[in-house]
Amino acid sequence: MASLYEPLFRHVLFPAYESGLRRRKTLAYLREYERQQWLDPEQIDALQWRKLQALLRHCWDHVPYYRQTWSALGIASPEDIRDRAHFARLPVLDKPTIRANFDRLIADTHRAGLFYKTTGGSTGEPLKFGYTRESYERRVAVMWRGYGWAGARLGQRTLYLWGTPLGAQKRKERLFHGAFNRRMLNAFDMDRARIAEYADAIDRFRPETIVSYVAPIVEMADWLTASGRRVHAPARILGAAEALHASQKQRIEQAFAAPAYNTYGCREFMLIAAECEHRDGLHVNADHLVVELGHGEGAGADGPCELVVSDLHNYGMPLLRYVNGDLATPGHGRCACGRGLPRLASVDGRKLDALRTPDGRFVPGEYVVYAFLYATGIRRYQVVQKRLEEFEILVVPDEGFDPGVIERVRAELMKVVGDSVALEFRLTDEIPLTPSGKQRVTVSELGG
Repeated sequence: MASLYEPLFRHVLFPAYESGLRRRKTLAYLREYERQQWLDPEQIDALQWRKLQALLRHCWDHVPYYRQTWSALGIASPEDIRDRAHFARLPVLDKPTIRANFDRLIADTHRAGLFYKTTGGSTGEPLKFGYTRESYERRVAVMWRGYGWAGARLGQRTLYLWGTPLGAQKRKERLFHGAFNRRMLNAFDMDRARIAEYADAIDRFRPETIVSYVAPIVEMADWLTASGRRVHAPARILGAAEALHASQKQRIEQAFAAPAYNTYGCREFMLIAAECEHRDGLHVNADHLVVELGHGEGAGADGPCELVVSDLHNYGMPLLRYVNGDLATPGHGRCACGRGLPRLASVDGRKLDALRTPDGRFVPGEYVVYAFLYATGIRRYQVVQKRLEEFEILVVPDEGFDPGVIERVRAELMKVVGDSVALEFRLTDEIPLTPSGKQRVTVSELGG
């Protein structure tokens, strides 16, 4: 049941802060996006194309990198990019290209007013990018719309298992989050010795919604199940920042007695897609972004393929056909909810983390998760690929570890990769998290 504070915050306090004090248009954009989601797919497609055409004209007139790159391809004006097929033949934009052409990617009309962010750099090379005030406000609006599909609303009692600020900002941030009726728990500080403290915090706060990085909420779910501990059941749990596989979702729901929802985004664009109440794939924010699946030989595939994303509203440093390194599987048909937005069947993780077989197939982390699904006595595992013909499987034993479980996991993995890949198992005491606190199930060290 919603508290009295929730409608007060949503209808009075937040509008006074966001529209009045900060003079932002976030709520106006939210109303715009909420209307657009109910358009027919054909109407959304037409809306997206109109926005894209306007952005292409802007890039040609004001962004040196695009004008020079397209001219070299024989394009004489943005009108030469006549339809989506022509657009899909434009070069993709990747992180090395952005670093090498940073200044030339900034529009001369928006240089003075740009804001900047840096990605976490999972490859060890952080990326700086610019964005406009309007694009930020629209991204926040799209995030609240997407979270709302699962029933999460502004002002709702929400607990975040997330990264938290350090140093002098802590007190200020605590007051800010308190006004939003949310509690922040530092996911980076959570380890097996302290999970009980985090469970106690959930019981004290009694959230309606939990938003969490996937790895820590899965680890807490497994601990709850193994220990028999029951905690306050929220109305919903939203997984974020990395792919939430079906088996992980099942473990979360069993431990917390609450439905789990998948959301998908990245720092360059914020929320890209999210599940609605039907949880039948993730709705893509196609009225805000252009999301293509695959490029070159990977275009049009029905299985996992690379995402190519274009932000329709960042006129300051437009990222057109940006390859962010993630893999997804396309969805088909229209959702029973009635929204006209297209869907992804699943988000399959990062290409960086997708293993490959000698015959050229991707092996997403989901397959590895299933191979270990019933492997008892294992606390953590990771598959590392340094050579095309070999997977190194790191295993951290837990209480009750039986060496025979290794052969059962081997048999499951061989169902996917056959005998074309050697499977080398190695027991270890620990597998470190990434610098951003994520637990990577798979790591590919192959180039390309």
